[in-house]
Amino acid sequence: MTEIVAVDIGGTHARFAIAGLDGGRVTGLADEVVLKTADQPGLASAWSAFAARLGRPLPRAAGIAVAGPVGGDVLQLTNHPWTLRPARFAAELGVDRFSLVNDFGAVAHAVAQLDTRWFRHLCGPDIPVPDPGVTSIVGPGTGLGVAIVARSAQGVRVIECEGGHADFAPLDALEDRILARLRGLYRRVSVERVVSGPGLAAIRAALADVEGRAIAPLDDETLWARALGGEDALAAAALDRFCQCLGSATGDIALVQGAQGVVIAGGLGLRLADRLAASGFAARFRAKGRMEARMAAMPVKLIIYPEPGLFGAAVAFAQAYG
Repeated sequence: MTEIVAVDIGGTHARFAIAGLDGGRVTGLADEVVLKTADQPGLASAWSAFAARLGRPLPRAAGIAVAGPVGGDVLQLTNHPWTLRPARFAAELGVDRFSLVNDFGAVAHAVAQLDTRWFRHLCGPDIPVPDPGVTSIVGPGTGLGVAIVARSAQGVRVIECEGGHADFAPLDALEDRILARLRGLYRRVSVERVVSGPGLAAIRAALADVEGRAIAPLDDETLWARALGGEDALAAAALDRFCQCLGSATGDIALVQGAQGVVIAGGLGLRLADRLAASGFAARFRAKGRMEARMAAMPVKLIIYPEPGLFGAAVAFAQAYG
């Protein structure tokens, strides 16, 4: 068995683990460490912090997933100021081989390899995602991640996307207000401005406007805790609307990508596991006019594997190096 370092760098956290590979497949993850990106100046510093936690030399190979477009000499995280220079990885990280994928490309690699016990049914027919066929991967977190798994007789292909940067499309008067508020802050309002961790604050502010209420700003962590806990009625109402908007956006993405199945992922996806099934997510997902029958026939799953980005980063390395 071969060991590599699996790395998943998001806008909020940098996750590390030691991944075992055998026969081109990932056998498991061990020694997982989660660091806040805000506490580290860059990847090299976080890598050293991980090595210090383990107290032993790290493998000289790595599968790395990053939250942003992959390509070119300099990579910029979409929602964090870290910059990565792959040409320096050998010197800065001490690796001889590495693979580099988008963070939701990594999640898609995990979806392609994990077995069915790691997927919880959300809505649509309770059947596995299609094989062969196209599966859309959608995940709210610090941003909104999107990817594709395309299965065919020739094998599995993962396609990395930036679908979270499509335009936000309001469907009623409240969402018009959300859009208007965000237009005052940004030149252009993408769907991830609403359907992501920071988006809950914009929804809450729009609800307060409708009710004529003055509200104090809350940091994202506090707001999400209050929304999920249910003790704050306005935050809970904002979360219900968040689930509806996620359903609409996920349905749009599935239609655009020609999907026959959908997997919801992302840090918030797992936290919303119980809420999504009882929310307006499914109704909004199906509500696509003449395409409603197609949407109703599409299985929608939630991946419940604890660290799919780390697992998928290792899968991508295994595929790159056989």
